[in-house]
Amino acid sequence: MNKTFLSPTPIISPLPAVIVTACDRQGNSNLMTASWTGIVCSSPAMCYVSIRPERYTYSMVKETMQFAINLTTPEMAQATDLVGVKSGRSENKWQLSGLHKADAHIISCPLVAESPLSIECAVREIIPLGSHDMFLAEIVSVAANSELIDNKTQKLKKQAFAPLVYSLGNYMDTDKVLGSFGYSVKDK
Repeated sequence: MNKTFLSPTPIISPLPAVIVTACDRQGNSNLMTASWTGIVCSSPAMCYVSIRPERYTYSMVKETMQFAINLTTPEMAQATDLVGVKSGRSENKWQLSGLHKADAHIISCPLVAESPLSIECAVREIIPLGSHDMFLAEIVSVAANSELIDNKTQKLKKQAFAPLVYSLGNYMDTDKVLGSFGYSVKDK
């Protein structure tokens, strides 16, 4: 196969389109869209989110050293986009988006009530990278909608929901399962 070599660019795609919620010590909260996020370790459970220092949410996360990653669904696409293009410095994005606050279990920042899965995070380290700083965080609690939990195992169902993803400037859904871990080597 012929390859064309491109300049270095953040091309890993698709990525989850999540809503990050944060708060300051006075109880003000904000939400923003992020796709520069993911898991970095399984034990302890850790993740990251990268945020530009000039963003309103950045100062809140840096002040309290906590945030939540709220996974989104295709039904949440418009609200997810809106909280990514408006600024919380000048507008109340909770009201604008129609999203609602839900209480977290461990952190003081609110979760997004409409999110099927919210991940509460305690920042361990801030790593300046260039255009963004990476907030490396331990996952301290996970809030999942009850219908996503298998009653027998008390774990997330295999295909709990189809998350909204972001790919090269577009929001997309992921509703087709192609296989599960290890399917390529299982007995046919």
